[in-house]
Amino acid sequence: MADHHDGESGGGTVGTAVEKTVPKDSAPGTAVVVADRVENPGFPPFRARVGDKFPAKQREAEKRVSLLFILSIVGTVAAITAYIIFPITPGDMLSVRLNNLFLGIGMTLALLGIGIGAVHWSKSLMNGHDLVEMRHGTRGSDETRAAAVEIFRLGNEESGFGRRTLIRNTLIGALVVTPLPAIVLFRDLAPAADPVAGLKHTLWAKDTRLTRDPSGTPIKASDVTLGSVFHVIPEGLNDATDKLEQKAKAAVLLMRMKPEDLHPSAGRENWAYDGIVAYSKICTHVGCPVALYEQQTHHLLCPCHQSQFDITHEAEVIFGPAKRPLPQLPITIDADGYLIARSDFTEPVGPSFWERTL
Repeated sequence: MADHHDGESGGGTVGTAVEKTVPKDSAPGTAVVVADRVENPGFPPFRARVGDKFPAKQREAEKRVSLLFILSIVGTVAAITAYIIFPITPGDMLSVRLNNLFLGIGMTLALLGIGIGAVHWSKSLMNGHDLVEMRHGTRGSDETRAAAVEIFRLGNEESGFGRRTLIRNTLIGALVVTPLPAIVLFRDLAPAADPVAGLKHTLWAKDTRLTRDPSGTPIKASDVTLGSVFHVIPEGLNDATDKLEQKAKAAVLLMRMKPEDLHPSAGRENWAYDGIVAYSKICTHVGCPVALYEQQTHHLLCPCHQSQFDITHEAEVIFGPAKRPLPQLPITIDADGYLIARSDFTEPVGPSFWERTL
């Protein structure tokens, strides 16, 4: 398809199409080639800003930008102060509201101060000319790399970062202190007290009965058959005010195997009863519940990261990221035949932590 004007078959006038022969089997839409291109309109005329006309206005803008950065610093300090002055008290929703309110206001001022200050800096003080940057290959020649260095130099010159010391110093100060609220908040997630005592002592004690989880029904030794596994909690756990916290430390797995399959170390010969053994259910890697028991191999598996423990050899680690065996609960029976604990765990339960050597 082609348009003809007064016998012209070539370049044509503006707004005409060029005659072009294409194969008959060409896809639709490829038969017409438009000859006229939109001319580059160029950039609009540069509009000088107030600061470009009056240098005194630039100094005023510089002070406003610096004040915004200082406001960011004040907001950061206020957030940390509010977090300390308005602590969260368990069960007191007013303390939660006050903590969140003032902490949020402080962090909002800190972030908005940097953001608005940076935008105001670019709008009022940096070079306002439009420009076009052509795309180039990833690795340029030495000339293009030198040109890139020159671009950075020009950027520093046009932004005034190197010579506007007041803006530069307040910006650096705001950026340095802005992460402090996050550091304070995350640091407060760590235990305030030494975790060794908290993890070493549980609800288990001498003569505490082993009961089924979650019913709390006592377990007789005769109830535990070869190859079976019981999820166990200490008697009285269901009546504790901090039930979940205590269960997270005291949960136990109870299994029975042939006594000759056990290989206790010196001093642990009486920690099992007639082939029945009890081990902490909390994995020593990151604290996941170890709840999968393979009765043929007598292995316990943690489903989170596949750590495996050999029950016949005091739950030693045979595979996976865990670094120490599951703590064993010494057990025996009372006069009525119910399984009871000889004592609490003799080592901290749960995942290893930096205070431990293992």
